[in-house]
Amino acid sequence: MAMTSKAAGPRLPLANILSFSAPGLPIAGTLLVVAVYLPRFYVGLGMKFAAVGIAILVVRLLDIGLDPFLGVAMDRTKTAIGRYRPWLLVGTPVVMLGLFMLLISPGKANSLHLIVWLLVAYAGYSVLNLSLAAWSTFIAGSYNERSRLWGWTQGLAVFGSIALLLVLPLATHGRIALGKGASMPSIGWILIVSIPIAVLICAVFTPERIAPAPQRPRFNFDQVRAAIGRPSMLRIVIADLALTLGPGTTAPLYVYFFHDAKGFSIAHVGFLLIFYIGAGLVGSPFWGRVARVLGKHRTVQVACVCYAITQSTLMALPRVWPGYHLIDGLPTAIGMFAVGFCASSFVLLIRAMVSDVADEVRLEQGQDLTSLLFSMVTTTSKIGVAITVTVVFPVLQLAGYNGKEGAVNTPDAIFALEMCYLFAPIVFVFVGGAMFFGYGLDVTRHTAIREALEARDAGPPALDAAEETLTGALPGDPVAS
Repeated sequence: MAMTSKAAGPRLPLANILSFSAPGLPIAGTLLVVAVYLPRFYVGLGMKFAAVGIAILVVRLLDIGLDPFLGVAMDRTKTAIGRYRPWLLVGTPVVMLGLFMLLISPGKANSLHLIVWLLVAYAGYSVLNLSLAAWSTFIAGSYNERSRLWGWTQGLAVFGSIALLLVLPLATHGRIALGKGASMPSIGWILIVSIPIAVLICAVFTPERIAPAPQRPRFNFDQVRAAIGRPSMLRIVIADLALTLGPGTTAPLYVYFFHDAKGFSIAHVGFLLIFYIGAGLVGSPFWGRVARVLGKHRTVQVACVCYAITQSTLMALPRVWPGYHLIDGLPTAIGMFAVGFCASSFVLLIRAMVSDVADEVRLEQGQDLTSLLFSMVTTTSKIGVAITVTVVFPVLQLAGYNGKEGAVNTPDAIFALEMCYLFAPIVFVFVGGAMFFGYGLDVTRHTAIREALEARDAGPPALDAAEETLTGALPGDPVAS
């Protein structure tokens, strides 16, 4: 598919991409800890599988409604330092407090403690995640540059996870490592210190330009329903939920599966995860480039098929047995890399597509609902994570699976673990890919939208210029130049 110059757009300076991506490093590490290791940490502290699953479900149900309200507030924000910087600065101490209470001061682990402080941590994360996602729309305006920006952002975020998985254990000679309950407080301190540093880098060095809106935002129900209910957005929301449920199902089961079903030691389980996460360093830029040729929605579909193939292949690989050599795990490491390579496409392409819909809404409705639209996909991600833990953990408990360290499980319990790890991800990923058959907001449509927006924005603004914030300048920006 040939791309027009309008679709390609001006290239963002690498410095802008790096500063914008800085918070992604500690945030990715935080998500890794919370999604993969926190449930196991609290089970190890004495909570039952079902109790942990229910606690996470309660938090997600309470947290689900937060993002739309945040989106409305962000879209109406106008300050001297920009629209999104204040929200980054507000969210940072909130997530720091939640991590402190969850990892460093868990006290007597119980459902109430887990619910309260996980809710605080997720609230802070929601503010950071949504403000960064919405900000991306105004950093990269063209169809292809959005794929490039998100490709870099997701790829660089991998460093945050790899640092926790590989660099930290090597630097401490194994004294601090994910998977060890005794290491969680130290890991908590590392995250608490690194998050504010990364946020300051982003806030200080990333430019922000909010395009003039034809009229002041008015958020009535009919307007919001029209924006969210358009076919392109509905497809994205449903696909995002399915694509979150797919790989997300494996996250809380990961340590159990590769330790008990595949026979790897706890140390080597963390080592294998490096290949899955590290694949994003290559996969994210790769899928961004493929999207420039096939279009974003077709690229998602290709990645879904590839994910199903690689996930099935990984499941078919043989178990290692006591006394195995590290070389025996090489096929599994390659399989993990392949699965992670495919999965790395989902978030970056879906988020880039939301920016395209935001442009479409701004042109047709004359309203900037960027943050609100992004809140739809951040909400579906939350729902997906809640469903995976809440459904899978009780299933394991019913099957008699014991998740405590050192426990010995029956073959039937191991089989239930394997089935949960295999089938659900593939089914959900296929549903996500199927949502983009007939998707209409392709490169041709978006290029026409951007041309119309640029023509309108070049005319006399409907609002006083003082009401719009311009901090820094982006390349090729007709207003900022």
